[in-house]
Amino acid sequence: MAIKLFNTLTRSKEELKPGAPPLVTFYVCGPTVYDYIHVGNARIFIVFDVIRRYLEYRGYKVKMVQNYTDIDDKMINRANEQGIAVTELADRFIKAYEDDVTSLRVRPADVKPKATEHIPQIIELVERLLENGYAYISDGDVYYDTTSFPEYGRLTQQKQEDLLAGARVEPGEKKRSPLDFVLWKQKKEGEPSWGSPWGEGRPGWHIECSAMSMHYMDDTLDIHAGGADLIFPHHENEIAQTWGADKRPLARYWMHAGYLNIEEQKMSKSLGNVLTVRRLLEEHDPLDLRFLILSAHYRSPLNFSDELVAQSRTGRMRLQEMINNLLDAIEGAGDGNEDISGENGQKLRQALDEAKWRFVEAMDDDFNTADGLGVLFELARSCNIYLKEAHPYNRALLEETLQFYCDGNDILEILDVSAPETLDEEISEMIEKREQARSSQDFATADQIRDDLEVKGIILEDTPHGTRWKRK
Repeated sequence: MAIKLFNTLTRSKEELKPGAPPLVTFYVCGPTVYDYIHVGNARIFIVFDVIRRYLEYRGYKVKMVQNYTDIDDKMINRANEQGIAVTELADRFIKAYEDDVTSLRVRPADVKPKATEHIPQIIELVERLLENGYAYISDGDVYYDTTSFPEYGRLTQQKQEDLLAGARVEPGEKKRSPLDFVLWKQKKEGEPSWGSPWGEGRPGWHIECSAMSMHYMDDTLDIHAGGADLIFPHHENEIAQTWGADKRPLARYWMHAGYLNIEEQKMSKSLGNVLTVRRLLEEHDPLDLRFLILSAHYRSPLNFSDELVAQSRTGRMRLQEMINNLLDAIEGAGDGNEDISGENGQKLRQALDEAKWRFVEAMDDDFNTADGLGVLFELARSCNIYLKEAHPYNRALLEETLQFYCDGNDILEILDVSAPETLDEEISEMIEKREQARSSQDFATADQIRDDLEVKGIILEDTPHGTRWKRK
């Protein structure tokens, strides 16, 4: 089977054909580091983290670059408000971003460039655009001339005249057309600046990603990704810049994650409903947030609410409980090579074989994590029936089932399939005393110990596989 992904450029699913397989070059637009990231940002970073993991699972070698925008108007305004240098603001929120996404189990990119560390590459790219006739200088600023690129608007799938109808010129801009965009801004009083052939100034927003992706990838990218809000103008402008400089496409495939709403409303500062990841992690398990985000297809709109996080936790805990029971069953199965020709063994064997190809089928179809999760739940039902009705167990079959979940979790990372958490000595002794009381049929003492443990935040559950514990 081949992986198919939806290409925003063509508005169709296409078979993934990297330029130099098995290498896949993958550029994800990173954060502007002037504040804490919000849950909409988290969706983007989690989605493309999972896509990267799945590509690696399918045998590709992925080189991921994700940038930091550490100089722009927002950065300058926020730093001025706080009376600090832009670099200090950037350093603070780069660390905050990395702390937050690490909590969300997002693996770091292979390369994490900052815009301010690539000023020479940006200047060199602007020079090529000027030399090739795709840019012009206007009173110290450098602009891209969108009329020089007939395909401008292709990613957005709009004609230039339609885009012009909604375009506007900001105060102080000196461009020829409302669609033209700035490549290099002339220095203003109190702003960070760098020397250039056009005088002191700083780069525009769009030029940085083109410069860094071209610097680290050399040739046409395989995948360029980000949120749907970046389709226009950011990614449209990146396409124009790369073509103007090198007469080549920037990327083979363009991928965009859908919007996230809060309680069925668009997230915005004016509505006061912007939820930062930092705040959410104070209230919710990060794996519950990952589960909710992956429960919808990445291109679909996603609603977020505390109720939906709670529902995600309930579903995730069902899978986690099955994993815990599976681990217990394996531990108690001994050498367990019992015949699986019986009805229970045959059913689990068939369910496992189907789950293996159906999970890949779902993920190969434009990384459909929602259907992939459905496969995990369906197999969990079959596994629970086997654990309940099949005695003795076939250890090899159980281990193969566990390995399937380990592989799936290495892609999705919504479960804990590592070694069980250990308890401190006092709690362990209380659980052991309760087991002794139950064995002696001293149920009053057993119940009292259960209640005492609950006060300490430990919930006990008596199962056919023994007593299990979990934290509230």
